[in-house]
Amino acid sequence: MSKKETILIVEDQKGFRQIYRDFLENQGYEILTAEDGEIGWNLIREKKPRLVLLDLGLPKLNGFEVLQKVRADASTQDIKVVIFSVIGEQKEIDKAMAMGADDYTIKGFNTPRQVFEKIETFFGRMGTPLTRPVPGF
Repeated sequence: MSKKETILIVEDQKGFRQIYRDFLENQGYEILTAEDGEIGWNLIREKKPRLVLLDLGLPKLNGFEVLQKVRADASTQDIKVVIFSVIGEQKEIDKAMAMGADDYTIKGFNTPRQVFEKIETFFGRMGTPLTRPVPGF
């Protein structure tokens, strides 16, 4: 990877932010984090990450509001957005996909390795081995 791809993790739970930040940094990505939707939206507009892992249950702006803003703004509408939530109800998944999410991942059902594999498909590197294997993932 010549230039590091940037991923923004918008997640209010510090533990999830830490696990995924550490894991994805170990795989060579530049990681930005935000603990609420307002900070996340500001980072999206300012930094233009290639991909956003977006929680739905966020303070200030929820994930649906952030997704709506991303898709409505010409400067951000092409950024890949993967919903990253504990909410696994089909109506929420359908809503997110209808609003323009590129994928939906349920926290706790997918390991960091599985999330990494999804990310790799978005960057056209499907099948890329883990740069640094992480025990337990």
